[in-house]
Amino acid sequence: MKRWERFRDALRAEDKETFEDLLNQCRLYASAAGAMASPIKLEPMLLSILFAHHKALKELERRLKELG
Repeated sequence: MKRWERFRDALRAEDKETFEDLLNQCRLYASAAGAMASPIKLEPMLLSILFAHHKALKELERRLKELG
């Protein structure tokens, strides 16, 4: 995550909050990501982000079905 600071610093102020939220998704699933024991640290981080987004998408789909 330290390597991503330069990217964050280059973002506009309103985008930095979104980026921090993205990093929080990594932290939220850090223990599961650590269980991967991958030599490539980026892989578990990206999987954590992808999982969090997929989980949110499934929840939105469920809510839409309830409305429809």
